Amino acid sequence: MSAPPHYESDQALAEYLLLHYGTAESLLNGLPGPHEAMEFPARVVRELLDTSRLPSSAKALDIGCAVGRSTFELARHCVEVHGIDSSQKFILAASTLAKEGKLEVPIPVEGAITVPFEAQVSGDIHRARVSFCVGDALNLPPKLGKFDVVLAANLICRLPQPKQFLESLTTLVGGQLLLTTPFTWLEEFRGSWLGATENCSSWEALKEILDPHFQLEEEKNLPFLIREHARKFQYGIALGSRWRPRA
Repeated sequence: MSAPPHYESDQALAEYLLLHYGTAESLLNGLPGPHEAMEFPARVVRELLDTSRLPSSAKALDIGCAVGRSTFELARHCVEVHGIDSSQKFILAASTLAKEGKLEVPIPVEGAITVPFEAQVSGDIHRARVSFCVGDALNLPPKLGKFDVVLAANLICRLPQPKQFLESLTTLVGGQLLLTTPFTWLEEFRGSWLGATENCSSWEALKEILDPHFQLEEEKNLPFLIREHARKFQYGIALGSRWRPRA
């Protein structure tokens, strides 16, 4: 499955670099706004990962990593972290950040006006622990093996077959499964939505799929903010959860 055209655009790259590496100053520039929604990818790791249960040689997999902030944050706790995304543009940016530690792009202000924004990886992160590659969440290489941490942030409601993806996780998760989703289903994949009907919510449907194989340990509301231009934003609240394989 290739990335939708939007995720190969300069607009999407600017939006996601700001979502991942932006601060309240760079996103809001003095305007009022939801400060609790800043640095969503870092908070996903900080608030969902149980670091006390990680082995010293922990490995992690970030599926749908976009431009890599959560992947780098996992490298604070894991010695080997792989980020996979279907967008070639996102993976190129993430790989540049892994190599150089920074990446500058223009971000829109209004109309044709842009300003430069430099995304930076924190200096205390071991970037050499991280690698990125283009891949399909619904067709991951079987040779990947199991990971101590598997993260899929705001991914499942973008997939044409979310149930297939969730069922495939049993072959990947050896420790903790971290999920977030705002359940923003795409109309083009309506026949494959999880729940989202009068009779069943998406959260209930997701739990029904995972429950035979995983134990739910944590759930949290995690707000996020996507900046389109200086005065237009998308505010969302993802439902985050942590799961552990059943014995």
